[in-house]
Amino acid sequence: MPEASEQLDDRLDDLDDLVDLARAMVEPGRRRILGLTGAPGAGKSRLAEELVAALGPHAVFVPLDGFHLADPELHRLGRHSRKGAADTFDAAGYLNLLRRMRNQDDGVDEVVYAPSFDRALEAGIAGSIPVPADVPLVVTEGNYLLLDRPVWNQVAALLDACWFVDPGESTRLDRLVDRHVRYGRSPEEAHARSWGPDQDNAELITGTRPRADRVVRLAPDPRLA
Repeated sequence: MPEASEQLDDRLDDLDDLVDLARAMVEPGRRRILGLTGAPGAGKSRLAEELVAALGPHAVFVPLDGFHLADPELHRLGRHSRKGAADTFDAAGYLNLLRRMRNQDDGVDEVVYAPSFDRALEAGIAGSIPVPADVPLVVTEGNYLLLDRPVWNQVAALLDACWFVDPGESTRLDRLVDRHVRYGRSPEEAHARSWGPDQDNAELITGTRPRADRVVRLAPDPRLA
């Protein structure tokens, strides 16, 4: 498979332009969901945070990472060494959450609670993100939003748009190694993780790039540092 960076042109996306595109999705009284996907370290969370901050009360950020299976369950299944792979998430739980948020204007769920993910604990935190029914835009991000596998392949139909964030491989890998170090791994462990299990996942995720509505390559911006 060619490296994603080899497929990129010279076009760079301005953050403010992306905010305008997200703002154009806001329609009071109608729930819309914007998905951000891409390989580990692509910058999906930072972009989601900036979009939601810019849109204020009109948007809320719901990450897929809250649906990581807990470490004891991953150990039971023999998958802990592959944490972050597609089969280490509660995909059906995430899908059901998207359906609840999509149908939230039916009057049943005034507030839907979504889980967040604590990287310091490496664990999901249930019920920590309130999604009120009157918030018109949900921004959700995760690695596998466009994956063509059972359960995951039902996600795209619940999104109004899905952007693939692709900063280029060298930038992505540098960010990923730095993130692992920030959360307690040695530089050697961080490199082994980034080029091992994380890279296997990245290659799978990069294969979903053609299904995205837009490929995002952000211009340097201090807000995304």
